[in-house]
Amino acid sequence: MKIALLTYSTKPRGSVVHTWELANALHRIGHTVCVYALDKAAGKSPQPTTSSAIAPAPHRQLDCPTRLIPAHPAPAGIDGLIQQRIQEFVAALQQETERYDIYHAQDCIGANALVQLKERGQINHVVRTVHHVEDYESIYLQQCQDKSICLPDLCLCVSDRWQQALQRDYGITAPRVVNGVNQQRFSPQLDGLEAALKAAYGLTGQPIYLTVGGIEPRKNSIRLLEAFAQVRAQQPQAQLVIAGGATLFDYQPYREQFFEQAAALEVTDALVLPGVVPDADLPRLYRCADVFCFPSVKEGWGLVVLEAIAAGLPVVTANETPFTEFLTPEQAILVQPENVEHIAQGLLAASEPSRSPGLVQRSREILSRYTWEKSAQMHLRAYHSLLSSR
Repeated sequence: MKIALLTYSTKPRGSVVHTWELANALHRIGHTVCVYALDKAAGKSPQPTTSSAIAPAPHRQLDCPTRLIPAHPAPAGIDGLIQQRIQEFVAALQQETERYDIYHAQDCIGANALVQLKERGQINHVVRTVHHVEDYESIYLQQCQDKSICLPDLCLCVSDRWQQALQRDYGITAPRVVNGVNQQRFSPQLDGLEAALKAAYGLTGQPIYLTVGGIEPRKNSIRLLEAFAQVRAQQPQAQLVIAGGATLFDYQPYREQFFEQAAALEVTDALVLPGVVPDADLPRLYRCADVFCFPSVKEGWGLVVLEAIAAGLPVVTANETPFTEFLTPEQAILVQPENVEHIAQGLLAASEPSRSPGLVQRSREILSRYTWEKSAQMHLRAYHSLLSSR
């Protein structure tokens, strides 16, 4: 089978990593796969860097071909930005001579581009994975999201929560596919470069709390910060590392509120904000931490939780779906994400030497159920079902 996978970025967000790993897994099975990705750096010469530990994150080298589509400077408004990104996909795919059996987008931007091309009769068989559904204030963005869900030939989803939401809100039956984790990439096994990474980022805390995903409302960043301030009262040497954050959306007002609160709580000196970590360094960053904290209020799945478990970290996350679909209270500290004190108690509990090893051991039992090979086979069954129905 020939499969085109589309993703809106080359920076590691959940749906982007899902695309990369799915592409590699499908390629290993023997299918022809090409990843089409919007890239702000496409066509630009690489900038020199002085330290690999703090260099800009490169696009991950995949086993299959990748086509980087230049993402040019766009209007400041989010509506104009999304419109331009959709048309950049459309223009690039119109010029492609290669044709595929399946065109599969992981996000609203790629799906809208594919729907336009299908309506023009230029492609067939559009698939979209709905990782989660947003509540947009913009009428244009809401319409884009609705089109990206309603107009493809097939929708997939990665959790029971969103499978039920698609059925309830859109009347769409979306087959479930799983996320996976690459245990060769994420493991507790040290590679000898952890000390250099700690030095590069100034990781001296005892303990070190890590979260991945940046500072934004749905990551519950401000409540996590406030909980961490309570933790510091008992663990004055603790650090909070917030990695990642590449996103299309401008969360500047929320970020300003976050930093104002950090200053008021006098924990600014205990924050480490490396931004988007180079792809090769992310597994090491997990290994440098003591606890992974992810009290997010809205996720498609929480792929970073699986990565943290594979890397051998105890996990603190929200006592809500989708996390409770694959974790029990014996495998992770499950907290009420709206309750700052409860988050703080969870962080302290996960860092206790008497409790942490048991959480790690029991959580690792789930890893065999979530592999990219299983995910690829589930995708193939869905693809074949779509093609046979046509």
